[in-house]
Amino acid sequence: MDIAVARTFLEVVKTGSFVGAAENLHISQTAVSARIRVLEEHLGRAVFVRNKAGARLTPAGERFFRFAAGLVQIWETARSTVALPPGRAAVITLGAELSLWSPLLSQWLVWMRRECPDIALCTTIETGERLLGLVQEGALDAAVLYGAPRRPGLVAELLFEERLVLVRTPSSGDEAEMVGVDWGEEFAVNVRAAFPELANPAVSIGYGPLALDYILAAGGAGYFREGFVQPQLADRRVEIVPNSPVFSYPAYLISSERTDPAMLPLLREGLRVAAAARA
Repeated sequence: MDIAVARTFLEVVKTGSFVGAAENLHISQTAVSARIRVLEEHLGRAVFVRNKAGARLTPAGERFFRFAAGLVQIWETARSTVALPPGRAAVITLGAELSLWSPLLSQWLVWMRRECPDIALCTTIETGERLLGLVQEGALDAAVLYGAPRRPGLVAELLFEERLVLVRTPSSGDEAEMVGVDWGEEFAVNVRAAFPELANPAVSIGYGPLALDYILAAGGAGYFREGFVQPQLADRRVEIVPNSPVFSYPAYLISSERTDPAMLPLLREGLRVAAAARA
């Protein structure tokens, strides 16, 4: 299947119409319709229902949507691998969750450029679930994320363990309102067991740095990576809540049988150097 067909499908989904997709792709609406028709002929199913409001996915289109982004990603990875920049012997593609990007992945990039100047680097930031899918599909050599997945064909290697500690703004004291922070399902289970009365916090935030900004501005308490809140602990903008439970938060390097075994030692060494530097 022409990769342009998958791109066009995704653009129609994003814009909600053939007209919008045509404008964004700088092609005619007729060309968009022709590409979608080719896709439907390949699949033997209609993927969109068109009406005055635009275009919506059919059940078959919903199922294909799960694969379309992966097809485009795999193509981009293959294209960048084959078309290496001049003077580069190979390329490493690595993904990470947003909360791991700074400083871990930025320090890894610096280490790789210094120690392996003949290797091209391609990085991406995604959700944990999406990263697992990309590694499984072969669109990424490896990914770094919190929590060990249980998926066939994937290998999880422990890189380092962090601690999640409960901190509060000093002014809020024992009356500090607990802010929910999303550190994954295992953490959520542990918190519910430790604080059953706080099963449904009034404020829940899915990104740690944003949650910390909120607590510093509005007051309150929440769980954060201990290393991340060291500057705020040092200048006493937050304090660790006495006698509060501490939870382990391990980070893993995820690879698959598609990963070039020659690249894994470089990934491990560079990431462990970066992890040591951030401690």
